[in-house]
Amino acid sequence: MKKTLLPYKWELVGLLWLAMFFNQADRQIFNVVLPMIRDDLNLTDANMGLVASVFTLVYGLLVPVAGFFGDKINKKYIIIISLLFWSLATLCTGFSTGLIGLILLRSAATGGGEAFYAPSANAIISENHNASTRATALSIHQTALYVGIIVSSYMVGALAEMYGWRMTFCLFGGFGILLAAIFMFRIKNSRTAVANRRPAEKPGAKEGFLVFFRTPTAVLLAFAFAGMQFTGVGFLTWMPTYLHETFGFSLARSGFDATFYHHIAAFVGVLGGAKIADKLVQKNVRVRLIIQMTGLLLGAPFIFLMAKSGFIVTVYAAMAFFGMFRGMYDSNIFASLYDVIEEKYRASATAFMLMFAFVVGSTSPYLLGLIKPALGLSNGLALLSVMYVFSAMILLIAMLVTLEKDIRKVGM
Repeated sequence: MKKTLLPYKWELVGLLWLAMFFNQADRQIFNVVLPMIRDDLNLTDANMGLVASVFTLVYGLLVPVAGFFGDKINKKYIIIISLLFWSLATLCTGFSTGLIGLILLRSAATGGGEAFYAPSANAIISENHNASTRATALSIHQTALYVGIIVSSYMVGALAEMYGWRMTFCLFGGFGILLAAIFMFRIKNSRTAVANRRPAEKPGAKEGFLVFFRTPTAVLLAFAFAGMQFTGVGFLTWMPTYLHETFGFSLARSGFDATFYHHIAAFVGVLGGAKIADKLVQKNVRVRLIIQMTGLLLGAPFIFLMAKSGFIVTVYAAMAFFGMFRGMYDSNIFASLYDVIEEKYRASATAFMLMFAFVVGSTSPYLLGLIKPALGLSNGLALLSVMYVFSAMILLIAMLVTLEKDIRKVGM
């Protein structure tokens, strides 16, 4: 048997890390150049919030379809087609001429393409990692979200100021298309590919739906994730604009500063939280939810401080602590779910949880855009801290009431 320097299960994580990098980078482009697009196309703040909200709504509505296909057919091809589609849509967004074009290309096409990635990507990682490495593998994959946002925020701002906002969409879309071609040769077929199953064993959409909603812990995890996502989408959409307009920073600096301090700290939090959870979960099945709940409760006051402080150093420090505690929550998002869901339903379960969270989260950018003229962006961002406390209380209920029973059902 041929020995490899890197076992395939970790090569897979590395490859999908790159896909996740572009997934998040392509989302962040719009947030960084939002003022430039708004002024160039003569749009309003509410218009720009609507584009971001429709993107998140389309993502949320299509992700259950993605989960259904992820449990039915080879996840390898779903991942590749998803990457290719959203990269093409990102490239074409650079040719938009108005609000309708942005909604069709940025919101509908890019959001629709990205919806098919996460359920299959997280499920195929889970297939290749057992409980002793699962949270670590999923968290390494999650770090691409932070790196993608940080790197793209600075690069996009700098490129946009030199070459215009349109070029940024074209460049990132083109690199994603190239990566999709590499995936064809490096990613192996999913273990649960249809070719290896008898027709009677294929889980249907209804079956996956019923399994999810008959698992109380999964439903509660979805509510908690929705509150966190509402906060995260609003923060990512409007924080670069907040720094640009409040402190007079350039687009490059606003995009970088709005993401760097937050996500570099989240990088530390997500890996630390995963390591602790994988080490202790066999002794205490509640440890994943304890870590997540702690992250939310500790992060809430720093969201408020970030938005209300008039001193930039304090804003940076608050974003960093908010990010570190957000990373603690992120470290077990899917590992917690997979503890209570059988392997053959995990893509569907991931999809249902993402759908609910992103549909709820889709309202955040538009609402902040609406209240910005009346209350100010600072007050709108500060109110996001309430959702973190709400999510923490939901996790407390799951931890105390439903978790142990649901874990016993799947025989963890």
